[in-house]
Amino acid sequence: MPDAKHWIDGLKLRRHPEGGWFRETYRAAESVAKAYLPPRFTGDRSFSTAIYFLLESGDLSALHRIKQDEVWHFYDGSPLTIHVIDPAGNYSAIRLGRDLAAGEGPQAVVRAGDWFGASVEEPGSYALVGCTVAPGFDFADFEMPGREELCRLFPQHRAVIERLTR
Repeated sequence: MPDAKHWIDGLKLRRHPEGGWFRETYRAAESVAKAYLPPRFTGDRSFSTAIYFLLESGDLSALHRIKQDEVWHFYDGSPLTIHVIDPAGNYSAIRLGRDLAAGEGPQAVVRAGDWFGASVEEPGSYALVGCTVAPGFDFADFEMPGREELCRLFPQHRAVIERLTR
């Protein structure tokens, strides 16, 4: 199996603000006007966007949320855990990977408005995934609060929040 550097260099990935490495691979040429989007959007959005995302063990995808559903696709490496806290405060863990018997799946969806982050549990490994968002991603739709703010909102999940925030 190729190592993380193979994919980072070969796919020309760069650091992501939430952690990990990424590169946008698709942005639809057409867009939806703000007037036709739900009120939570502040402007026009592309129909859809897609990225590569690589996360190494020892790194983390910090808890954040966006205003759209995000579809995750597993490509290579070790399983990835997506940690999700929904607006009602319910926690769930989604395992993205190839081992169906172990409860992993090659695709998963994080719903709009859910707080989520990710981790790779296997030491010395990585996960290469893809993320597709519709309407398309815009950093205006990205929110990544600090540890204390999330602990105030969800004190029952302090351990997960401390693990997945900087």
